[in-house]
Amino acid sequence: MIERDGFAARASQLWGGIFDSRRLTDALKAAGPPLLFGLRLWASVCLALYVAFWLELDNAFWAGTTAAIVCQPHLGASLRKGWYRLIGTVVGAVAIVVMTACFPQDRAAFFVTLALWGAACALVATLLRNFASYSAALAGYTAAIIASDQLGAVGGLNGQAFLLAVYRASEICLGIVCAGIVLAATDLGGAQRRLATLFAAISTEISSRFTGTLANAGAGFEETQTVRRELVRRVIALDLVIDEALGESAQLRYHSPVLQIAIDGLMSAMAGWRSAAVVLVQSPDERARQEAGAVLARVPEELRRGPEQSEPTRWIADPTRLLRACDAAVRRLVALPARTPSLRLLADQTAEVLGGISHALNGLALLVDDPARPDFSRTRGSRRLRMPDLLPPLVNAGRVLVVIGAAELFWIVTAWPDGANAITFAAIISILLAPRADQAYSAAIGFMIGSIVAVAVVAILLFAALPNVETFATFSLIIGLVLVPVGTALALQWQPAIFTGMVTVFVPLLAPTNPMSYDQQQYYNMALTIITGSGAGAFSFLLIPPLSPAFRTRRLLTLTLRDLRRLATGPIPRTPDDWEGRMFGRFAALPDQAQPLQRSQLTATLSVGSEIIQLRHIVSRLDLETALDSALEALAQGESAIAVDRLALVDQVLAPRAGSAVLRARGLILAISASLTQHAACFDAGAPG
Repeated sequence: MIERDGFAARASQLWGGIFDSRRLTDALKAAGPPLLFGLRLWASVCLALYVAFWLELDNAFWAGTTAAIVCQPHLGASLRKGWYRLIGTVVGAVAIVVMTACFPQDRAAFFVTLALWGAACALVATLLRNFASYSAALAGYTAAIIASDQLGAVGGLNGQAFLLAVYRASEICLGIVCAGIVLAATDLGGAQRRLATLFAAISTEISSRFTGTLANAGAGFEETQTVRRELVRRVIALDLVIDEALGESAQLRYHSPVLQIAIDGLMSAMAGWRSAAVVLVQSPDERARQEAGAVLARVPEELRRGPEQSEPTRWIADPTRLLRACDAAVRRLVALPARTPSLRLLADQTAEVLGGISHALNGLALLVDDPARPDFSRTRGSRRLRMPDLLPPLVNAGRVLVVIGAAELFWIVTAWPDGANAITFAAIISILLAPRADQAYSAAIGFMIGSIVAVAVVAILLFAALPNVETFATFSLIIGLVLVPVGTALALQWQPAIFTGMVTVFVPLLAPTNPMSYDQQQYYNMALTIITGSGAGAFSFLLIPPLSPAFRTRRLLTLTLRDLRRLATGPIPRTPDDWEGRMFGRFAALPDQAQPLQRSQLTATLSVGSEIIQLRHIVSRLDLETALDSALEALAQGESAIAVDRLALVDQVLAPRAGSAVLRARGLILAISASLTQHAACFDAGAPG
């Protein structure tokens, strides 16, 4: 018995050791990519500094700083960020040269223009997204960086703007190139494959969930609403991954509108899904089952599988075949004989869903480089700029104007010798973090904490470890003790604001030169300007806080309703594309804190606007514009109940007529009336006086 117990104990220890080793192996695998990024960050900085020393550049640390900032955990993100940083640097350098040429002897006008330039860049950075936003922000604070180099103790220009712009631009470009070389040599890139997987997964879920709605004849409407809201978030998140994929592939950049159309297609599919679900819910049970069955029979078999049976890999394997099946199904649905407006509407909305999925499959075929993919030669150009709301950019611009102006005034009054650097870091924080809205203050505080930690770490290196170092190799090993763990933590997204601050100010604080300088007074003055400037930038978000998520959500809904009322009474748009594109921009700008009801209201407004455009085109051919205009005028006046009654009168006039166009018009009236009834409080809100 004792031997058996001893054997069991040894077996338990053995199995426990195996499981522990497995956990250790899993932990090492998980830590591998972040650690690799830390090594890449270190190598990028060292390579940039080495080349800058070899070229005998004045301020080699700008090359190392740029390499650290540009380096990202993914190759596509690094290349894309480097490209946009190059653009922003050149624009900012040209701007400061022009400002200096315009006001060579007028210090006050120069300072005002510099503050206005920073405000304008903050405005554009808030309007743009992802790396384009970063480029606009960089153009703003690059001008401040070069200005700080040419300004004297109290702001007198030294006339070296052009040469300083050339030097800084050269050093920054060197850092971008070095980071790109290190990343390209150690990372094969995977953004395109990751984006294809995301497109396939989202498209698969939309198709399976939608066909489930048809199979259940609209049952579980509340559950599908929740699913659609989550899918909207996932579709919006694709935008950042698209930017990373564009950084890895010139072919994708050339055909980037295909991917934008694919995102719009997924949004259109979910809007069509909602309209179809509303029709089924409001129809009698027996009729809903019959009409849903008739429509479902024309949906391709590949799209009718449940969520548990659908596999994104199947979509990735042959997207063109699925694309052709969807296109054929759209033609069958459009030609479906219908006897009731609800069946006509259900068939058309199903065609809208499949058409949106077709656009997504088009993008998927481009991503996987399907040999049988459609010809994209006619689909090229730039991605469209969408401006959902101008108020947040204007608030951010005003904040930057105030903080830069206040920093300039403080410098002049106090005659602080290193005050120009404080202006630079105040501009960096206030411009760069402005697009983050309600997260900006916490990110600024994190950046300041990271800067303080970096001051302590660099002080230890400068005055304890580096004075005895004689070779660049030893110097590189010592800074690697800091950069590798900081980069690893940054890749793990653990306190990213703090470690971003450390990465950003580490090399400027170290200020490596050949030979090295160990002036303690100069170092602590520089550290004080960085912390002061960062603190001023953080304080600006308290002084002029970003608009709250609740307020931004209400404004987006108000602007959307205003646009809908203009659409109802203004000239008829040729297609719904511009309307839908504007609405998709509003979805992207909608804060995460928006309530489910508000998301539903925005979706309903999107659907009603698209349906009004189609209805007005059809009715104009049937000579019933006057009756429809009366109903739409009531909608524009915030009287949804009256609008529903007048739409019912239009439907009565159409009822005796025959033809597919008449049925389609009646189906659109049915859909608009259902949305107006369901969200009457939203459509009646803020009625014009």
